[in-house]
Amino acid sequence: MLYVLPICSCAATFVFGDSLVDAGNNNFLFTLSKADSPPYGIDFKPSHGHPTGRFTNGRTISDIIGEALGGNSFPPPYLAPNVESNATHIGINYASGASGILDATGTFFIGRVPLSEQIRNFEQSRRYIVNSMGEENAMKFLKKSMFSVTIGSNDVLNYFQPSIPFLTPEVSPTTFQHFLLSNLTMHLQRLHKLGARKFVVVGVGPLGCIPFIRAIRLISKGKCSVEVNALIRNYNKKLKAELDRLNRDMEPKAIFIYANSYDVFREIILHHKQHRFKNAEGPCCGGYIPPFVCYKGKDANTSSVMCDDRGKYVFWDAYHPTEAANVIVAQKFLNGDATVISPINIRHLHHYDS
Repeated sequence: MLYVLPICSCAATFVFGDSLVDAGNNNFLFTLSKADSPPYGIDFKPSHGHPTGRFTNGRTISDIIGEALGGNSFPPPYLAPNVESNATHIGINYASGASGILDATGTFFIGRVPLSEQIRNFEQSRRYIVNSMGEENAMKFLKKSMFSVTIGSNDVLNYFQPSIPFLTPEVSPTTFQHFLLSNLTMHLQRLHKLGARKFVVVGVGPLGCIPFIRAIRLISKGKCSVEVNALIRNYNKKLKAELDRLNRDMEPKAIFIYANSYDVFREIILHHKQHRFKNAEGPCCGGYIPPFVCYKGKDANTSSVMCDDRGKYVFWDAYHPTEAANVIVAQKFLNGDATVISPINIRHLHHYDS
């Protein structure tokens, strides 16, 4: 017997992506990509400073945006037990650290959930939603919901640092960009067929400036990898053009928002003192040399070095921003103009009716 639930007046959020927005899915995998030990989560108030699987010291960008839009709690990780019921009101987080647009991305880390599998997991959630409220009401519910996709960074990192170089075919940057984009477009279209109508697609940030890339490519102080950032800028340009095309051509009508993380984060790095940061190059935790591990041991001798004031650092570890940097990016995405996020910002998207 079908039990029909009332349609939630709130808008749920379904989060897809990598470690930038993982809320703890990798805690449930056999993987080398984990953030389940201190000091990760040290500033995450809902867990009282205990690690949750978020790859930062506090909230992710998705967390901050959700709070600003009136969310009383965060979409839980899909792989956690007993989360199905959240699909009909809060939403669910499917993101996985080390994952990519391409299924092969992140092989070195063993366990991870690539974007294609994340969408398969959403299909399971969708079945629950339909069983709960019926197909017609489920489509109305999904039409109001926001689908956030933050992915591509690991694909780029793997392109420049393949796990098994002699097994990785060499392709030109242009070919690689087109391959990424065609796969991402296919995944977005699949979500659209499943009922998604409000999309936020986050471009790849300036990875040439993260501590990991700067260290392994021996980039001098105050500089970033020109080669890495050039590829990303070209990819992001193509991504924005593709989202513009989808906005014109997609039926039934949907809205695809491009979030310009590259320029937002680059501005934070270049003008970090104006944002009250004192360090925009080094990681707060984990150090500059391999294996770049941020870990709190039983005593000072076994723990990674951690900065005294986490709010003054742009980078939490060798790969990920601090909560302080995430707050700035999230506010830009929420309220920014077309140079930051287009065709509308996330606050406008929240009230948008397609």
